[in-house]
Amino acid sequence: MVKEIERYGIPIVHMATIITISQSVGANRIVPTVAIPHPTGNPSLERAAEEKLRMGLVERAVEALGKDVDGVTVF
Repeated sequence: MVKEIERYGIPIVHMATIITISQSVGANRIVPTVAIPHPTGNPSLERAAEEKLRMGLVERAVEALGKDVDGVTVF
């Protein structure tokens, strides 16, 4: 689905724990995440630290949206 959406000119960022899967489906912009049960967080962290972690992942994804890429790129 990622490739189909990009075919229409809409940039996509695939945030995933296992980036090899993202690469195999042809995602062009990949942001690695934390862990399978909690891809965008870590419940063992204190609230402020987890919010910082989540914000960092989202900022990296938004940054990746603005980059021109040629093929698979991991951010």
